[in-house]
Amino acid sequence: MLKKFLKATIKANKEIYQKINKKHKKSWEKDLSLGAGGDISSGFDIFAEKIFIKHLKRFGKIDSEEAGAVGEGDYTIIIDPIDGSSNAKSYFPYFGSSVALKGKKGKTKVAVVCNFANGEIFYKIKKNPLMVGNLERLEFKEEKLTKKPQIGIFEKAHENYKIINLLSQKELKFRTPGAVALSLAYAHRVNFFLFIGDIREYDFAAGLLLCSDLKVNISKDYAIVTHKETLLTTIKDIISEAKR
Repeated sequence: MLKKFLKATIKANKEIYQKINKKHKKSWEKDLSLGAGGDISSGFDIFAEKIFIKHLKRFGKIDSEEAGAVGEGDYTIIIDPIDGSSNAKSYFPYFGSSVALKGKKGKTKVAVVCNFANGEIFYKIKKNPLMVGNLERLEFKEEKLTKKPQIGIFEKAHENYKIINLLSQKELKFRTPGAVALSLAYAHRVNFFLFIGDIREYDFAAGLLLCSDLKVNISKDYAIVTHKETLLTTIKDIISEAKR
């Protein structure tokens, strides 16, 4: 069942990717209504959500950031149809999707995160290795750690100036691309991933499984992912200092 779900999820992502590359519609940029996740849904979000529902509804109950609960079943499928909606509407090439399959006990069994800007797609089944491939060729290989990463990723940096200054003092460079699940998917290639804010399941359900072999610390208002325990401790200390 897990492999069938994975195959269907990859197929859904490929359909969205091909349609995006065929023609970027102006209607996708329009803001429509408040989604179940609390953000305003765009035409882009709704377009992608419909494709995911079409391909995945037979596997269980869908919980999507836009539509909320759809269907029923023993398994729950957490979907963020467009991760980085503002990027997508701005033609900034860093946006994708996030899909997680949760079992009866609430544990994530399959995670898939895709970058629609370049077709790169990541997946992980339970404790198996993290795999990466491209929607054009659908050839996958195991994702490896970057040996000497030069940067980290700090999502929501614009809301946390104290932490920016403290990271700078430690000479910890970072980027803020603006798509949480996608940034988690790339965590093996950077020094660290840092997010400050509310931890929403739509953003983190898939990405955290992809990072399960790294050093992870999750609180109610922050998330840290790194390669090294020492760096994890450093960033936790920075967060504590910023709160004083």
